[in-house]
Amino acid sequence: MKARVLCWLAIFCIFGTALASGAESDRPSIDSHSWPQWRGPLANGVAPFADPPVEWSEKKNIRWKIELPGKGHSSPIVFGNRVYVTAAAPVGEAQKPVFDSAPGVHDSVPVTHRHQYMVLAIDRKDGRVIWKKIVREEWPHEGGHTTGSPASKSPVTDGEFIYAFFGSRGLYCLDTNGAVKWQRDLGKMQTLHAHGEGSSPVLHGDMLIVNWDHEGESSLFAFDKRTGKELWKTARDEKTSWSTPILVQHAGKTQLVVSATKRVRSYDVTTGALLWECDGLTDNVVASPVQWREMVIAGNSYYRQAMVAIRLAGASGDISKSTNVAWRLNRLTPYVSSPLLYGDTLYHLRHNQNVLVRLNPETGEFRGELLRLEGIQDFVFASPVGAAGRIYVSGRDGTTVVLRHDATNATLAVNKLEDSFSASAALADRELYLRGERFLYSIGER
Repeated sequence: MKARVLCWLAIFCIFGTALASGAESDRPSIDSHSWPQWRGPLANGVAPFADPPVEWSEKKNIRWKIELPGKGHSSPIVFGNRVYVTAAAPVGEAQKPVFDSAPGVHDSVPVTHRHQYMVLAIDRKDGRVIWKKIVREEWPHEGGHTTGSPASKSPVTDGEFIYAFFGSRGLYCLDTNGAVKWQRDLGKMQTLHAHGEGSSPVLHGDMLIVNWDHEGESSLFAFDKRTGKELWKTARDEKTSWSTPILVQHAGKTQLVVSATKRVRSYDVTTGALLWECDGLTDNVVASPVQWREMVIAGNSYYRQAMVAIRLAGASGDISKSTNVAWRLNRLTPYVSSPLLYGDTLYHLRHNQNVLVRLNPETGEFRGELLRLEGIQDFVFASPVGAAGRIYVSGRDGTTVVLRHDATNATLAVNKLEDSFSASAALADRELYLRGERFLYSIGER
């Protein structure tokens, strides 16, 4: 027990993570058994106590592999002896295709079926589906992008309840038996170019927070996690974004930071009041920000490339031209995948390419040359994850490259599976969970 406490203190200092400063219920579950939310227990892609395998294939270190009933790019989450995933599956006879008619629409999927939106609980030991709960069935009003999915928001859990957000299809609280305890319908999102939805919910104590950025009335919502009662709603002057908010700590208080096109903004998590805002990003913000000690780092890449590091001390109002901006970067920035903040290094993919960028998070300076991930031959949408001194990067071609987390970042393994991975991996204990287009894999030494 003493060793665990000492290890935890070391992690607190090294990672500078979003630990809440009050009740125990505010804290993420930091143990070897859980990956309870998008980007893991520390919201930065790191599993501090996990030790997954380095090598695997369809014939090696696959504990189990199950076919999923529907599509989704949401990441799996892990708590205790269960894995939770969301999915959406077409049902019934195909109808005449309906094509999206949003302004500027391109590369969209025609809607041909009703869809069932569901949450699944899976036994970590053997891959058995413990329960499957269909929470909504309807005809989607948008088809989404060809590379997207109708279930791209990752669930979150506190161990007592599972919270699944399907955007235009509603927000749901389920108990561990799969019963829906409450639900909220927030309306219909009209996303940019009809490219779909993707921001995941966030838990803070007894509060559940969701971001609702689209081409209509954008807002930030906070709900009572036990009843679904709206606690506050804050209007946002934003267009569509897909990034998930993060909780950051500064001066004993919790802030909620949202990365989006017009501004990176921070809010008082208890009231929803705006604390500070900073410009510098561009359209189509997908990557989530991270916290490095007393700074927040946000980036994206679409019409142009942008990354900004913001000092929290003294931040108030519009800080775009103030000394609160520690550094800016206008090249080699991420697009879809979110950065991995591991120790004192910020890792991210250049746009959607198989090229790893390494930065000093304090200064924004590059650490070494660009690192091409040999073996990945397609786009990388999944966010990199880290554990046990290793980095894992999965591509849409089914390849996961494992690198050493040190000054060399030497390649340890190139692993290939018969699926395509856009969802980010989840890590817990000695296992790694990969959610593909068709299958969910539990990877562990056998």
